[in-house]
Amino acid sequence: MTADKKEKTSGKISAAYIALAAAIAALYVVITVAFAPISYNMMQVRVSEMLCVLPMFTSAAIPGLFIGCLIANVAGGAIVLDVIFGSLATLIGAVFAYLLRKHRWLVPIPTVTANALIVPFVLKYGYGVEEFIPVIAAWVAAGEVISCCIFGQILAGALKKYKSELDPKNNG
Repeated sequence: MTADKKEKTSGKISAAYIALAAAIAALYVVITVAFAPISYNMMQVRVSEMLCVLPMFTSAAIPGLFIGCLIANVAGGAIVLDVIFGSLATLIGAVFAYLLRKHRWLVPIPTVTANALIVPFVLKYGYGVEEFIPVIAAWVAAGEVISCCIFGQILAGALKKYKSELDPKNNG
């Protein structure tokens, strides 16, 4: 029985899986905070969102990205509405990215879409940004395209040859 099947049938999550999710979360936080001046505005280029391609390599990226975003939002002084809904946007993006994992060029699209649909309402009603929702959405989407589609695809290309090593389920 392979490690993947053992994990599914036993219902246990391996230490390697938890460690990888934690490492992804930590990396997300560090990158977000390191680029804080551009990570927390209406036109945010959250460089850490390039990690949104990681679900194509491992499902551990799903909790890792969600927890990382949650912690980064708290660390950045975000309001509760942003901590909750901004983090949920990342979670939704990560889940759908995982579902699209066999289609490299589509993997970033769910993260861009989820953030462009959710974050503008947080900015408008939570932070009082005065622009119209479609304008805010365009700014959010632009930042996400830079992070996810450009930086993310560069990262995906660099990690492609390590695909089997990046998934703890494949390493028993």
